Amino acid sequence: MAESIFEQKIATQLQSLDIHGEEPASQKWIRRFVWKIAVATLLLMAVGSATRVMNAGLACPDWPLCYGQLIPRAQMNLQVFLEWFHRLDAALIGLSAIALLGLSLWYRRELPRWLPWASGLALSAIVFQGVLGGLTVTKLLRFDIVTAHLGTALLFFSILIVIASLLTPYSGAGTAGILPWLGLIATLLIYIQSLLGALVGSQWALHQCFSFSQLCSVMNSHIIGVVPSTLSTLTLTFVAWRSRELHPLLRKLANTAAGLVALQILLGVATFYLHLQVEPLTVMHQGVGAALLGTLVAFVTFALRDRATLTQPET
Repeated sequence: MAESIFEQKIATQLQSLDIHGEEPASQKWIRRFVWKIAVATLLLMAVGSATRVMNAGLACPDWPLCYGQLIPRAQMNLQVFLEWFHRLDAALIGLSAIALLGLSLWYRRELPRWLPWASGLALSAIVFQGVLGGLTVTKLLRFDIVTAHLGTALLFFSILIVIASLLTPYSGAGTAGILPWLGLIATLLIYIQSLLGALVGSQWALHQCFSFSQLCSVMNSHIIGVVPSTLSTLTLTFVAWRSRELHPLLRKLANTAAGLVALQILLGVATFYLHLQVEPLTVMHQGVGAALLGTLVAFVTFALRDRATLTQPET
């Protein structure tokens, strides 16, 4: 069956992203740098979750300083430390994004032409994320801003995963088939589910529903959202398992996604029945969700590169 015009365009674009020949040294350590920023971003989201569940979102009443100081030694306690450290981590990631753009421009002759543009997009996302971070404090943790804050963090994290995956040497087997599109569906559903979870957390919907029978629709929307997001991920894993000639990396990513979904469901059930009383479980629930999203983003990126090998001209 002939590919659609859309698929052909995607494949043509991805061909230019594949790495041929020996990898430049600058590309190797920039790729490692991007992966490190991605890991730091995942930890940042975990710290942000801990800040929320520990009611530390307003522990520093001002922004960007904390009690008007860079390091509020006199006011320091666990809540202040969490909020202060969250801001510090975010600032370091922001500086890393600036460095990534600068390095991409400096070594642009040795790197893929798309990298400065992608780095600029990542920097724009983290700047917007910083603005939302300030608004969460000045607007007293307004739920829509808190949700957008996490949503932007997940987008920034996903952009980093895409950049790092595209910079990773990879020789596709051309056997991905429909997996890129199944992966894309699963990725979008997991992202939406993450936003629903952010709405539940930012409005304390679980507590409100159990205590006052309020915001139960918000909580139920997140519970119902488990079904399509889980089914789409498991479908992806099943199709990958049935594809015997699939590239080992894609198979590993698909299996990892299935494992993370199972763990995420267990954590979600535990946090629900324990009424969010065990803070580490709540933090793990959000962290595993972000890791699942990153795994699916990486899968889609590599699967599209794999599919692009089908249309590469023979030499």
